[in-house]
Amino acid sequence: MNPIERYKKVFIDSFEITESSLEDLKYQDIPQWDSLGHMSMIGALEDEFEIMFEMDDIIDFSSYKKGIETLTKYGIEF
Repeated sequence: MNPIERYKKVFIDSFEITESSLEDLKYQDIPQWDSLGHMSMIGALEDEFEIMFEMDDIIDFSSYKKGIETLTKYGIEF
């Protein structure tokens, strides 16, 4: 799987949503993406991409699109 497919899979698995819901998804748009869901998703991304987010990046990770920007800071190419 390429990085974007892996990224999508983490979101789909973490929040139990469909791929069509991803593009405009923002923090707290859905009940599953609350603070607990956020940290669970962050942990899944760290495991998937073998990285460790800085606290500022965890806080700033406010949408599906923002997450792509954040992951590029860690050398993940989409």
